[in-house]
Amino acid sequence: MRDSRTRSKSRWAAVPLLVFVVIVFGVPMLVLLGGTFTKEGTLSTANLTESLQGAYLTALLGSVKISALVAVLGGVLGTFLAQAVVTSRFRALREAVLTASGVLANFGGVPLAFAWIATLGNSGVVTTTLGLGQHGWSLYNFWGLTLVYLYFSIPLQVLTVVPALDGLRPQWREAAQNNGASTWQFWRYVGIPVLTPALLGGVVLLFGGAFSAYATAQAMVGSTVPLVTLKIADALTGNVLIGHENVALALSLDMIVVAGLVMAVYLPLQRRSARWLR
Repeated sequence: MRDSRTRSKSRWAAVPLLVFVVIVFGVPMLVLLGGTFTKEGTLSTANLTESLQGAYLTALLGSVKISALVAVLGGVLGTFLAQAVVTSRFRALREAVLTASGVLANFGGVPLAFAWIATLGNSGVVTTTLGLGQHGWSLYNFWGLTLVYLYFSIPLQVLTVVPALDGLRPQWREAAQNNGASTWQFWRYVGIPVLTPALLGGVVLLFGGAFSAYATAQAMVGSTVPLVTLKIADALTGNVLIGHENVALALSLDMIVVAGLVMAVYLPLQRRSARWLR
């Protein structure tokens, strides 16, 4: 009887959370779906079809391309940095790197764009000092934006991977050495297989962060680099074409589908990693 009452109270305690989820996520989703499949007052898939054609498709593919590149580069570089931090004998260095990573992973938007423009823009301090402009350097293109995205993606990968690296038990390495395994064999047959879910999970997070970024790209490159977030903003504000608000909703639905696919990959990897590293 007591257990049934406890379960009943637990269900009622979840009601405020469910109401919050419905209001914050459910209502906007209904509005999004209604606008996506409505054209001039009638049900239609025209908006969704248009969002997957021409410049909109180019922007969507551009966002996927830059996000994938940032995820791979940030994942590799962040993992090596995390390994250096974990194996360091200097506790102060570890704490400094992790603290800096926590700050830099959340540093974005217009302030980040301004910092890079002031440093490596056409009239930036480093650009003018080293004469980079004479060698064809430009921050306002695909590769420049990739570099800026890596600025907050690498620290995020460090924060993601360090707990997994800490979870590698010293007994595993000792057992491998006692059986004659080299360092490479330990990582090849033990370390990397155990860490793979966490590493890939971090890469997925980096992809999602770069895919959804808007303010930094808007302040730095504008329409120079085609990105889906910038196209959504243009369609909502009528910056290019008037009356394309529902196309912006369709583009948002495209992003939700991509993000859903990303999370469908990430969540199983996260559960598998947690099981191995308990």
